[in-house]
Amino acid sequence: MVKVVILGAAGFLGRRLATLLDKSDIAGQEVTQLHLVDVAEPDFAVATPATRAAVDLGDASAMAVAIPDDADVVFHLAAVVSSQAEEDFDLGMRANLLGVMHVLERCRTLAAARSAPPVLVFTSSVAIYGAVADLAPGQPVPESQAPVPASSYGAQKAIGELLVHDYSRKGFVDGRVCRLPTVSVRPGRPNRAASSFASGIIREPMSGETAVCPVTPETAIWVSSPHVAVRNLAHAAGLTSAALGGGRAFSLPGISVTAGEMVACLERVAGAEAAGRVAWEPDAEIQRIVGSWPAALDCARAVRAGFAQDASFEDCVREFKRELDASR
Repeated sequence: MVKVVILGAAGFLGRRLATLLDKSDIAGQEVTQLHLVDVAEPDFAVATPATRAAVDLGDASAMAVAIPDDADVVFHLAAVVSSQAEEDFDLGMRANLLGVMHVLERCRTLAAARSAPPVLVFTSSVAIYGAVADLAPGQPVPESQAPVPASSYGAQKAIGELLVHDYSRKGFVDGRVCRLPTVSVRPGRPNRAASSFASGIIREPMSGETAVCPVTPETAIWVSSPHVAVRNLAHAAGLTSAALGGGRAFSLPGISVTAGEMVACLERVAGAEAAGRVAWEPDAEIQRIVGSWPAALDCARAVRAGFAQDASFEDCVREFKRELDASR
């Protein structure tokens, strides 16, 4: 029996993760209770017994509410996204750095009172790397590559990774770091992430709306479908110590695809009229941020550890179309 805490539960991935865990287990152990936390109290329904809380993770005094004493597994998905963290440095530091420090200290307190520390799954990003000058174009970035982030968001995530490693080394937490690809295709409205276009150029045209692509057609990014991303987060929580032998951080599997190839997939799935709704209007700041991210990661270790991978970006588009058609 496992009690699971999801920090950032009201967000897209948080909701999907709660839905997945509502119907499954973690490493063969039944999830018997969910504790759903966000800055505004999550209000969606789940079948598993659930408690809910509205918490600002930048407030250290609220951590006992965010992570109860009997928490077994904590998923830390809460974050201020890339462009917003770049525009508002103080907000990014509070949410993305102070927040993870407070989460780790709360886990440390829990570990001191029991025989085993809680499991923590921390979501990181390809943005920790920045542009890697000594690699050939398209060459996958190895997990051992030293982070040199080119954005505040990337720097905050890189620091968070190091802290998860050190708190795990000290036995304060049993941490796992998941470097998520850009998740596409997300439903709903655009967010403040620099990568938001990766969903928008598929989602809006399929709904009859025009979408602006702020990067050049040749710009390549590392992507994963929502379905696979959430499966992989749940998988990380159940990993054994042997699977973690090479380190706490995993570069999760993805697909390297250019913006132009994404629109070509849209045309194959939804037709030329939908693809014609994409307007190419490069934005220098978005291009700079996205261009600093690696277009491919070496995910061989993650694959060996059982993490899933999408077959193609066209499959991601078809998955979104099925969901969109089902919702109409």
